[in-house]
Amino acid sequence: MSRSPVRFGLVGFGAWGQLHAQSIAMNPEARLTAIMAPSAASRASAAALYPEARIFDDHRQMLAEAAIDLVDVVTPSHTHLEIGTDALNAGKHLLLEKPMALSIADCRALIALAARRERQIAVGHELRLSSQWGEVKRLIARGTIGEPQYVLVELSRKPYRQGASGWRYDRSRVGSWVLEEPIHFFDLARWYLEGAGHPVELYANGNSRDPARPDLYDNFSAQFRYPNGAYAVVSQTLAAFEHHQTVKVAGTRGAIWAGWSGALDRTLEPTFFLRVFDGEKLEDVKIARHSGEVFELREEIARCVQMVRGEALPAANGTDGLWSTGLCLLAEESIRQKRPIAVGDLAADLPANA
Repeated sequence: MSRSPVRFGLVGFGAWGQLHAQSIAMNPEARLTAIMAPSAASRASAAALYPEARIFDDHRQMLAEAAIDLVDVVTPSHTHLEIGTDALNAGKHLLLEKPMALSIADCRALIALAARRERQIAVGHELRLSSQWGEVKRLIARGTIGEPQYVLVELSRKPYRQGASGWRYDRSRVGSWVLEEPIHFFDLARWYLEGAGHPVELYANGNSRDPARPDLYDNFSAQFRYPNGAYAVVSQTLAAFEHHQTVKVAGTRGAIWAGWSGALDRTLEPTFFLRVFDGEKLEDVKIARHSGEVFELREEIARCVQMVRGEALPAANGTDGLWSTGLCLLAEESIRQKRPIAVGDLAADLPANA
């Protein structure tokens, strides 16, 4: 028996928002019902590309007038709390691009509101849905390398994207530069080490080539450790070339090494590999589907369809979004104070499975 498509309302139609729109439109189980775009030019582009969608210049009007099941928020970070709050109060499920909000308190407020409204929040940590980075998690879960003791997630790429109207260079809108790209890698490392509990201490370093923007770190590294002695390193440079990501995991019995390379992060024909050593033999793991954020975004939209239908939980829920946001903010605080920072239970007293 056929089912009605899940109706999406998209808020934001910039470069990444347009890829969200493509991913929704190409999914037969989803329907792009409405689009809110902030500028006349982006609204005209949205109307031309998606004539069946209603186009709005205000998200509140979209919520009031459009028949939608889920609101997909792909706007500058400082708007996430307001739009997310309005969407949840309107009874809609929510897909929030990372970071879910600019502070731990705001993340907690969104989680609590979603629980009261009995709605789901999915946070845009799409790397969890990767054929490649997800297989690393599955290898860990199967015990292939024993208990993980060390995780490295590293990025080397071209300079920092400014965003429409340069919003990522605006402290009031970006909140913290560490909330941009490093947040994905904090989430991956924490996901791989979730069997170790919660991290207890974090120490970070960063520097910039631009003296006018010393906190826009061209080079950034953070280490966070767990009660059992396991630890993770998140490191990246934007002072390099192309886009290259590496993950290494060492366990009590074996190790994993994975890499991804492309001219850009949205390359459609990247090169990638995954190798695993189980303590006795070394194996090259075949990845059946392409790895890359364009492909992972499509998987994220498919998971959101399942989430709205009650068939699956979010790949990364509100609590996951809270943790990745919190670790990024603690990393920036560590850089400012030039010392390790204690990590408490950021999600204490929140609803279960939020």
